[in-house]
Amino acid sequence: MVKTYIFGHKSPDTDTITSSLVMANLEKELGNDDAVACRLGNLNKETEYVLNYLGIDAPQLIESVEDGANVILVDHNSPSESIDNLENTQILKVIDHHKIALNTSYPLFYRSEPVGCTETILFKLYKENNVEISKEIATLMLSAIISDTLLLKSPTTTVDDKKAVEKLAKIAEIDYNIYGLDMLKAGTDLSGFTIDEILALDAKQIDFKNIKSIVNQVNTASISDVLEMKDELERGIKKIIEKEDLDLFMLLITDIVNSNSQVIVLGESASLVEKAYNVKLEDNTALLEGVVSRKKQVVPIMTENA
Repeated sequence: MVKTYIFGHKSPDTDTITSSLVMANLEKELGNDDAVACRLGNLNKETEYVLNYLGIDAPQLIESVEDGANVILVDHNSPSESIDNLENTQILKVIDHHKIALNTSYPLFYRSEPVGCTETILFKLYKENNVEISKEIATLMLSAIISDTLLLKSPTTTVDDKKAVEKLAKIAEIDYNIYGLDMLKAGTDLSGFTIDEILALDAKQIDFKNIKSIVNQVNTASISDVLEMKDELERGIKKIIEKEDLDLFMLLITDIVNSNSQVIVLGESASLVEKAYNVKLEDNTALLEGVVSRKKQVVPIMTENA
């Protein structure tokens, strides 16, 4: 039996976890009985909420796969966010909504669209392949789109995301506004996490030209509650900067209710944030009004100003 390992990025979020499960189901429906959903890290509380709501198990936790293994990448394509031995695998397919960072010496199925969530693309693939979407699969898809678009409020939200949510909510028999807010609030509960865990929950290395950076994002219903840990967070950030030899670390504390982000910034290139957003950092922090999307409101703006 030759397995096909399906997984998303490290520091997995709800889109990454649900997409691995949904893609594995689609592969099996299309005849690939050896497809297995995997994950490259621990679940966050939002994703736990979704899986507990459905009563299903998390994908298998892996650190690497055997050389030559078949893999399918979902919700990422950058080798730096994937398994360490990705270059030694056979990538069969990529389903993603991020910028392309992957080079291969062979052809493969690659589906990337500028939508708010990978699950929006998977929704289309189910339709295109005439595969029925069950209530469980619909709930997984719906949860991820709500997560990635912050209940369709994020600037990454597209018409396709909105259409998918409306159709999936009917299949799942869910009031997505009520369910979505409960799910997002579950993901803001940081109790039980250590400072190191908080700083790794949704951390991504994103270099702004020659500025080596990590941008981490945590959602909250109360920015002030998270700022009570500011001193501890800064100590943790300084350790990461030293360990990873970073020029910049940005921690976005995103208010899911008011659609703003408070940012804590440390590193030699911290002034880039002031330049990019026309703000003044006071005690390493500033309010970025209306900023909720790392992909659309951080990466391009910071890169342009680097």
